[in-house]
Amino acid sequence: MSKRHKKLEVNQRCLPDTGSSPGVIYLDDSSLEPKLTLHRISGAQYTSENIDSFAGVYESIKTTKQTFWLEIKGFKSLPMFDLLQNEFGINKLTLEDITRTHERPKFEEFETYAFAVSRMLMLNEEKELENTQVSFILMDNALITFQEHYVDCIQPVRDRLTAGKGTIRIGGASYIMYAVMDVIIDTYIEILGGWGDELEEIEDRLMDKPERSIMYDTQLIKRHLISIRRVAWPEKDKINDIMRSDSPFIQKQTKIYLKDAYDHCIQAIDLIDSLKEISVSNIDMYLSMISIRMNEIMKVLTIISSIFIPLTFIAGIYGMNFSREDPVTGKLMPMNMPELYSPHGYLYTVIIMVIMAVLQLVYFQKKGWFK
Repeated sequence: MSKRHKKLEVNQRCLPDTGSSPGVIYLDDSSLEPKLTLHRISGAQYTSENIDSFAGVYESIKTTKQTFWLEIKGFKSLPMFDLLQNEFGINKLTLEDITRTHERPKFEEFETYAFAVSRMLMLNEEKELENTQVSFILMDNALITFQEHYVDCIQPVRDRLTAGKGTIRIGGASYIMYAVMDVIIDTYIEILGGWGDELEEIEDRLMDKPERSIMYDTQLIKRHLISIRRVAWPEKDKINDIMRSDSPFIQKQTKIYLKDAYDHCIQAIDLIDSLKEISVSNIDMYLSMISIRMNEIMKVLTIISSIFIPLTFIAGIYGMNFSREDPVTGKLMPMNMPELYSPHGYLYTVIIMVIMAVLQLVYFQKKGWFK
């Protein structure tokens, strides 16, 4: 059977079944129709066009000394992946990793190409973190990128190609791959910077007035930090693998620039760790302030209770109403309340109760309970 007639297995589910065969293409029903953009770079010349199909593009790549960047957005086309396997010689395991869009960042070398995966993070309009996959297939003079969605964060790379400044038009396909990865990593730092500002604002709110929403907002950022940390660490390892690779598709000049991307990854990881500590500190401070506030409330209640307990005791005793004299026979009752019919007894009792309350307040003041 010829290479061109090999067929791909397709799974319409976005996740594989347990024990399923390797090398299966996963196309979800919600997959988007592919949009193809072909960038041609040749020194000072640069063109970009939207194409309906990349049939014949491989011949141009082999016969032309230009640098090609083919952007593929949307996966809902089995013939497209069939063409990638049969014409471009892409391994079916690579195609499986492209369509299974939950892969961790990695770098793999093959005989005719190199394969890499990055995780692209963006904040949507609701400030929720979106985590999508960007896959790279790197050849001698061509780069193919795959994205599941139309929206991305790599527009600065296209702008640099249009402007033609710097090394991007003469650095080759590997440099374009580095440029895309670098923008993705810089987006991590940008997102982390925004969360840092939010944590500072939350800290100011915490000092002003501790509210329950502060803990919820901080916990949400902490959860996002855990998610971005799961991406940044393997991204750093992937960049390190590319730098140490002997692949002929990675130019020496590109490896120099990859060191800068590696440093950015370390910077992002350091930011993640510091912001995570700040978020934990904010939560602990909130709980401590709530505990202090509760202790203050309990102290006030304790003071009030301490004042009224002896007064309530006195009022309880004289509220028993055991009469000193039998109202029918007029007989005196021994051991019953002699004060019940005392002149001014009510006034004296109230005065004694007030004196006791004042003495307790003075005592509590000297003990520092009102500070």
